[in-house]
Amino acid sequence: MAGVKNKYDIYKCNVCGNIVEVLTVGGGELVCCGEPMEKMAEKTKDEGNEKHKPVIKTDKVEVGSLPHPMEEKHYIEWIESDDSEIKCKKFLKPSNSPSADLKNAKSARAYCNVHGLWRSE
Repeated sequence: MAGVKNKYDIYKCNVCGNIVEVLTVGGGELVCCGEPMEKMAEKTKDEGNEKHKPVIKTDKVEVGSLPHPMEEKHYIEWIESDDSEIKCKKFLKPSNSPSADLKNAKSARAYCNVHGLWRSE
């Protein structure tokens, strides 16, 4: 595996589940539990019954055209505005609504603990 390529890429350890966001690209390889970490692909097309793609509204970002489930075993862990200059991230718990007050977001990402990383189009 080549070194880290892009700022803000998300990597996950397939052994323990650690998740890392790159803030500064140093060129090295990200390793956890003795294994290279996997770069998470950003999905943009919903499949099946559950909706994961962030939907940008004027004053907030919601996950899914229908609200995403927020259960102990399946929930949105975080939502972030993904603008180039300003990043805001809200961490969620299963008891929360799958939304974040992120005014004027131009793009957004959300992470589902079961189905991975999603991006608005």
